[in-house]
Amino acid sequence: MFTGIVEELGEVTAVENLGDASRFRLRGPVVTDGARHGDSIAVNGVCLTVVDHEGDEFTADVMAETLKRSSLGALTTGSRVNLERPTAVGARLGGHIVQGHVDGTGEILERTPSEHWEIVKISLPAGLARYVVEKGSITVDGISLTVVDAGSDHFTVSLIPTTLALTTLGVKQPGDPVNLEVDVIAKYVERLLTAGPADGSGQEAGR
Repeated sequence: MFTGIVEELGEVTAVENLGDASRFRLRGPVVTDGARHGDSIAVNGVCLTVVDHEGDEFTADVMAETLKRSSLGALTTGSRVNLERPTAVGARLGGHIVQGHVDGTGEILERTPSEHWEIVKISLPAGLARYVVEKGSITVDGISLTVVDAGSDHFTVSLIPTTLALTTLGVKQPGDPVNLEVDVIAKYVERLLTAGPADGSGQEAGR
């Protein structure tokens, strides 16, 4: 589990095409400190498994399904990426519960700068709109953010200088894709409200 608090802005140092998958080599001195084979690291909000680790770089294999359903397929050598290690049990939950399972991709539509922050408008796939609410949480490229405005096909977020300086959202421009993960609690609530009784008897299980 992650919290959406990006630990560092890393860099893709190599991309190898494996046919039905790709192997990425990424640089990130912070997240590679103590990293081992099999560990998880979120890359732009996608939970990936460390295949190899040497110095301040690690490699991760990304299957075709992940490349298709996320923006990772658009990464090339030199691309900057948001990196985060899983949260430790008992640690502070600085953002919100993030699984690292991308629900879909959006696109940067507009950037409106202000004196001390910037409003970013992002497109929202129709199937995800019902999970996004004003002042709710959403993960954009692995960043835990608060929704300012929620529409039927878009939402906006307000970015403080720290977020602009230390994450990919500081450099992404209109037309660039971003990974989206909605609040998992909203999905579970919807499932519970639409599902029938657990035992099929019309009564709650265990009663």
